[in-house]
Amino acid sequence: MAASRKLLPSKRVVEAVAEVLARHVAPRARLTLALSGGLDSTVLLDVLAALRERHAFLLQAVHVHHGLSPHADDWADFCVRLCAAHDVDLRVAHAIVPRDDQAGIEAAARRERQRIFAAQEADFLLTAHQQDDQAETLLLQLLRGAGPKGLAAMPEVQRRPGWRAALLRPLLGASRAALRDYAAARALRWVEDESNAEVRYRRNALRCEVMPALARHFPGCAATLARAATLQAEAAALLDDLAQLDARTAIADDRLDCEALSRLTPQRARNLLRHFVGRSGLPLPNARVLEEALRQLLGARHDARVRINLNPWELWRFRGGAYLVPPAPPLVGPVRWQGEATLWVPACGVQVQFESVVGKGLKLGLLAGREVMLGARQGGERLQLQAGGPHHSLKKLLQEHAVPPWQRARLPLLWCDGHLAWVAGIGFDAALCAGPGEAGVSPRMVEARAGQDSTGLGMLS
Repeated sequence: MAASRKLLPSKRVVEAVAEVLARHVAPRARLTLALSGGLDSTVLLDVLAALRERHAFLLQAVHVHHGLSPHADDWADFCVRLCAAHDVDLRVAHAIVPRDDQAGIEAAARRERQRIFAAQEADFLLTAHQQDDQAETLLLQLLRGAGPKGLAAMPEVQRRPGWRAALLRPLLGASRAALRDYAAARALRWVEDESNAEVRYRRNALRCEVMPALARHFPGCAATLARAATLQAEAAALLDDLAQLDARTAIADDRLDCEALSRLTPQRARNLLRHFVGRSGLPLPNARVLEEALRQLLGARHDARVRINLNPWELWRFRGGAYLVPPAPPLVGPVRWQGEATLWVPACGVQVQFESVVGKGLKLGLLAGREVMLGARQGGERLQLQAGGPHHSLKKLLQEHAVPPWQRARLPLLWCDGHLAWVAGIGFDAALCAGPGEAGVSPRMVEARAGQDSTGLGMLS
């Protein structure tokens, strides 16, 4: 009887994970486990190895070697041996963590982990977050003054922008004590990260000092807090549904209509603005920034230049609409075009494609042997769009073509021997245009690398 009781915790943990897999994981799915070698991920590796045949998934693991601890090599070696014992392929990924990062070494290490996890080729990236982690996350979010979305803490399954795999947390229903019981019943060994005891980190302080004190007065508080996070997740889902309804008449492509926003109650307006920011994968602004953004979007003069810092992105208002604008490309000089079909323009953060045409575009004969440069606007440029017509300032042309202010410094311009010949979205200098039957070349701005428009130039595409 005693032996069977010892097996009960392991059975409970295995079945809890099996239920999560049944809800989300299809047969033959590719799973990658984030394996630190600590108690939680070691238990999860053991459970997954036991469930492979029942659920018919493919399992591999990744260990992030941060290089911050003198024991980092030993932890990596431990994970190698552990995976070999379970017949699981392991990749050891070395992170480069700057010790002088302005955000702090903990945030820098987390950022590097996220970068490595985002690149994993799998259907699911599994982490070993458990019930106590969920409770600690809820408390951290409460102390930050978060709303329902933040208080929902960690969802069981999550799709993150830019990640190849969905993030899955199959241990959220298991307590840390249950995992220790499982490890004892299975005679598992794991490594201990000495930094987990450093209470100068806020999460460690909660884990080592606050949660034990709460548990003495409120037994089972971790499970209660985790249930509270689940209820907040339901409330956040309802708010998302409401935002989706309001977005039908207020959001089109990348534009949030400020007039539609003004017709909502303040609560619904804040909810819609959070939705508008969050759908781009950006961190949600805090209450102070959100309130200030609403005040400026709805209260400023119609011709005022509204520009709210969301660090590092910005929220701009232009002609009655609000737009999210990514950071500007670094300031660099122009690049020379030497006949390439596609040329990356660092000053603008875009590519320019060149198409061979006849009877239109720039006259190819005039470009041959000349210095043809592509770069960003410098100021004071003029362009003659029609033969015999006036030379207009580029500033005026950009205004007439309703080019938003944040895009004007990022449009690619082409010069031929210092003469402005083409501006993306505006047109060609008439003096350099190909005539009927003449060979020409037509430049065209395309999206940035990696298939994403990092310049906010979508309105001109």
